[in-house]
Amino acid sequence: MRIIGFGAHPDDVEIFFFGLLAVYRAAGHEIGWVVATDGAAGGEGDAQMLRRTRRAEATAGAAVLGVSPVFLDAADGALAEDRAVPGRIEALIAQMAPDLVVTHAPNDYHPDHRALSRMVSDAARFRVPVLFADTMLGVDASPTIYVDISAHFDAKCAAIAEHVSQRPQRFIEAVTGWNRFRALQCGYDGCAFAEAFSFTPRFPFSDIRALLPPAPPLRPLGRPAAG
Repeated sequence: MRIIGFGAHPDDVEIFFFGLLAVYRAAGHEIGWVVATDGAAGGEGDAQMLRRTRRAEATAGAAVLGVSPVFLDAADGALAEDRAVPGRIEALIAQMAPDLVVTHAPNDYHPDHRALSRMVSDAARFRVPVLFADTMLGVDASPTIYVDISAHFDAKCAAIAEHVSQRPQRFIEAVTGWNRFRALQCGYDGCAFAEAFSFTPRFPFSDIRALLPPAPPLRPLGRPAAG
């Protein structure tokens, strides 16, 4: 099986759904990793230097999973205005022929996230189902799918840590609480960290359970949570 993750910014795949991709990778599936914007708005100083820095950081983050990212190099903060990106996403999906694609939630906080969500969803029409990641820190999210990422959480933090220009410790602290909360919420037995997702049935894809990682057994009532 082949899964492609589309992140708006150079560190988004790591923050939002690295764990899911790691679960698939560990099961022997092929992973695609796409970064839509150049990240040049994510810092101060020379924009060209920041672009190079963030590309190198994203490459190092993906390497934690043994993957080489594809860069679309759209302008950070103006993704919705880039008329070339939807066609490039559509071409990537046609070329890579994934079984499942993952991207940002349609209602996430950042306009680039929302724009990419729409672009990927439109490009995937009739071709492949789309799984939407949790919103940042789960704000205004109603997930329907949970994935136990406990075995891969250290790798997720290591990938985030590669983004030195972004002061990564703040994101590591954020995902620690966020993914712990999702683990408590889903109630999987022995689960210390989980990522959450949502799927909206759309013709011709109404049921994607066969494409998802198998869920662990539920924690028996009365047993304390892991971690």
